[in-house]
Amino acid sequence: MTVLLLVVIYALFVGLGLPDSLFGTAWPAIREDLGAGISAGSLVTLLVSGGTILASLLSGRLIRAFGTGLLAALSTALTALALLGFSLSQNLLWLCLCALPLGLGAGAVDTALNNYVALHYRATQMNFLHCFYGIGVTASPFLMSLALEGGSWRTGYRTAFFIQIALAAVGFAALPLWKKPDRAAPPAEGRSGGPPLHSLLREPAARWTCLFFLLTCGIEVTCGTWASSFLVEARGLPVERAALYTMLYYLGLALGRFVSGLLAARVSSSALIRMGLIALTPALLLLLFPLPAPLSAAALLLAGFGVGPIFPNLLHLTPAHFGAERSAAMTGLEMSSAYVGILALPALFGVLARIDAGLFPWFLLALLALALPALALLTLRLKQKASLPPGNASAPDDREN
Repeated sequence: MTVLLLVVIYALFVGLGLPDSLFGTAWPAIREDLGAGISAGSLVTLLVSGGTILASLLSGRLIRAFGTGLLAALSTALTALALLGFSLSQNLLWLCLCALPLGLGAGAVDTALNNYVALHYRATQMNFLHCFYGIGVTASPFLMSLALEGGSWRTGYRTAFFIQIALAAVGFAALPLWKKPDRAAPPAEGRSGGPPLHSLLREPAARWTCLFFLLTCGIEVTCGTWASSFLVEARGLPVERAALYTMLYYLGLALGRFVSGLLAARVSSSALIRMGLIALTPALLLLLFPLPAPLSAAALLLAGFGVGPIFPNLLHLTPAHFGAERSAAMTGLEMSSAYVGILALPALFGVLARIDAGLFPWFLLALLALALPALALLTLRLKQKASLPPGNASAPDDREN
């Protein structure tokens, strides 16, 4: 029963990834069809991210009210309806109206399932969970590229709607599977409310962690959202070909998380994060140059492979970094920081894209240049804490500003 439930959770996480890469891939065609400016896409992504943040903040109450299984199924159905709304949109206002429920549904699924897997399964399963998210975000650009070759981005959204509503039906059919695991007593960190957020934020290690989440999640989502527009506007590729190359970015994301899951039993999460950054750096540097199109595609594949392991492994390290009794509160803070990066940074590049879409790799490299020292300072703080006697482990952090 536990294995079967995990399969259902993985399927729902495919559904979580499915809408995330559709908009960025289709936006060049959407804006031409609707007569919108290139930066108008930022408004839609802002509303999606705003809905995601709101749902994550309410997720504790929602899980208590509905239970994880029912909440995940309902939220998947909500995102399916939003995708149908996108396919019927005739103007930017309608897209914006559909963006909010899309974000609300995605945020509820993301937070609820991440929390459940963290409480009931191992680190390897956490990595594979995010690998299945990668499968979802890889499949949708491929579907959209096929739809664009047929002449309509609306077909791509309708196809995604049918897949999503089928996944929602699976979620509803699987509701009996949640009863036995949900009755099991969760680990101590699941029951503990943890310290107030302002107490955590007084610690430099917590602040550096949140900054690293914000920047790396911003890199991940900005790259996926704007890669297609960059290839069309700055490299002169046809829209359908750019959509196909964007799919390679998400394929790399899925592969990075799959390989990370395979290695998780033998390689530390910290080492996997460093390996991801080592792969990400040359990939972004390659995008600076007007290379032949296949090399740009290879750079996007490598960028996805590099960024893929960072989020799940950093999330898995939370109990080790901050203690089991504080992991629930810290995880919420980390997720909120990630969503702020997802909300703000792709939108910020949307403004820059009005000046020059060719700034895309420079923007990503600037974010990476900020993320690397944040990780170094986080590592330094954690080593300092580890060298202190157990009773005084948090004292220096609590005194510093």
